[in-house]
Amino acid sequence: MAKQLAIDIETFSDIDLISCGVYRYVDTTSFEILLFAYSVDDGEAQIVDLAMGERLPEEVMEMLLDESVIKTAFNANFERTCINRYFDLQLKPEAWSCTAVQASMLALPLNLEGVGEVLSLDKKKMSEGKELIKYFCCPCKPTKVNGGRTRNRPEDALEKWEQFKTYCVRDVDVEKQIRAKLAKFPISDMEQKLYCLDQRINDRGIMVDRNIVQHAITCDLLYKDMATKRAYELSELDNPNSVSQLKEWLQKKGIEVDSLAKNNVKELIDKTDGEVAELLKLRLAMSKTSVKKYEAIDRAVCHEDRVHGLLQFYGANRTGRWAGRLVQIHNLPQNHIADLELARSLVAEGRYEDVELFYDSTPNVLSELIRTAFIAKPGCRFIISDFSAIEARVLAWMAGESWRLDVFKTHGKIYEASASAMFHVPIEEIGKTSPLRQKGKIAELALGYGGSVGALISMGALNMGLEENELQPLVTTWRNANPHITQFWWAVDEAAITAVKEKRPTKVGKVAFDYYSGILFITLPSGRKLSYIKPRMGMNKFGREGLTYEGIGESKKLTRIETYGPKLVENIVQAISRDILAEAMLRLEKGRFDIVCHVHDEVVLEVKEGVSSVEEINEVMAINPSWTAGLPLKAAGFESSFYKKD
Repeated sequence: MAKQLAIDIETFSDIDLISCGVYRYVDTTSFEILLFAYSVDDGEAQIVDLAMGERLPEEVMEMLLDESVIKTAFNANFERTCINRYFDLQLKPEAWSCTAVQASMLALPLNLEGVGEVLSLDKKKMSEGKELIKYFCCPCKPTKVNGGRTRNRPEDALEKWEQFKTYCVRDVDVEKQIRAKLAKFPISDMEQKLYCLDQRINDRGIMVDRNIVQHAITCDLLYKDMATKRAYELSELDNPNSVSQLKEWLQKKGIEVDSLAKNNVKELIDKTDGEVAELLKLRLAMSKTSVKKYEAIDRAVCHEDRVHGLLQFYGANRTGRWAGRLVQIHNLPQNHIADLELARSLVAEGRYEDVELFYDSTPNVLSELIRTAFIAKPGCRFIISDFSAIEARVLAWMAGESWRLDVFKTHGKIYEASASAMFHVPIEEIGKTSPLRQKGKIAELALGYGGSVGALISMGALNMGLEENELQPLVTTWRNANPHITQFWWAVDEAAITAVKEKRPTKVGKVAFDYYSGILFITLPSGRKLSYIKPRMGMNKFGREGLTYEGIGESKKLTRIETYGPKLVENIVQAISRDILAEAMLRLEKGRFDIVCHVHDEVVLEVKEGVSSVEEINEVMAINPSWTAGLPLKAAGFESSFYKKD
């Protein structure tokens, strides 16, 4: 068995870790490691007080450099990045094992304290830690009482410092206990490969056009000033941003409103004109928060003009998908401006008045340009490739909906084909502008995972011209046209419930269900397992017995969550889609392509000018993994000097 070095460190920086990320956190002259706690092969934890002049033992330094020694930590990316910076090393991720990733694969919380609670550890993270970190690891405000200092050092509070050392050692012990508890659920070789790939992508980062970022922030400030001034003039209110004042103003204009939420304001704009419509448009513009993405980029960008750490491996622990961090690249606004390059050049050159002159909405322009703030480095361009309708393809493949698979193997026009199957109209008669195609499209987007009328409305069916009385028949028609998918939902539901209630393995097609160690496992075709902690039966929102489990809810806290067949199918399909992308990225890296970013079903490569082609990348993307026989894959792509949606 390989030698093991468990590590926990405490650090200081004048950069905020949460909002800027670890790569920017260490990219400052003030950064230092204060304490280095470690344990060799689960022996007693030791502490090295670097802040007080102690040196790391030679044995520990040798272990850090020895790639045969496994370094473990909870959120190992932090330790590895900090150690690399402080000791001027280039430690590769291959020799690191992350306990946070291991916990996430079991759908446990993403923080040490939360995992400790769920696993009922003997030793838990010390609650005083937050206060001690704030005191020693962050800058402090100079006051008369503290002698005007801007940070607290050990000698300023020796008793607290000793407590801080105890806290650091405790974290090594907690991580050690977690490892012991999770020992029978090791990270698979494939997932370790993918973790290392993820670390290399985050280490590489993606280049930022600082010029356009700064101009976008300035342009937004100027526009908000102008819009606020105009709102004051129109309304003569003390605060035109005040909901209560604006409601009262509208009431005087004969307009009663319950809410001034974005969608309500949009509806009101369509029903009003003159000063009222103008003020409502200004309210929408002033409340647009897209510029916060530029500010997030600006905070996180490092000295070499690259942002790192945008992706968290296994961040979405119900599917294993990556999660976005810092700039949240998974929900960047799409770009629909026809002359994107012109809009981009106007902002980049600081021609704010021209932006206002040429476009209906400056905030919308800035919003649609966010993606373009990410650029390829000099001498390179981006090749951006994504899977075509990957979830729809995987769902059809898993459920055995043969007519859909035939569509994907041939022309791929799933909206038209869906409408044809639903309404029994030859596909040749359904053009791009056909109302039937619209119905096919909205049904495809909303109904694949058991969605009904509510899902259609959420997806914008009423805004697309459908009447409310058309929605339920649309749901029924789609389900009738896709009987195997509908059957698959409820077969999965029954299999999961049986596995939990009867504590025996079950199987539906290409997925298997098993319950042991208080966890429901779903084994995917790739061999990877999805985890549902402490499942049990309960009464669900449909008024029937259904499955519940413990997971992180919307409040970011551990709570009991309901699930049922269609929701489990959504998790399964998205997880399989993730595995397909993951294997494609391994192939691309093996081909020596530099991945700088990826989002759900899309990968962004930084490629030298004149080297490789979009077609070559698409071909690599569309290679079937060994476990996807019969699944028709297709990828489409384009190249650009900056990031965008084609």
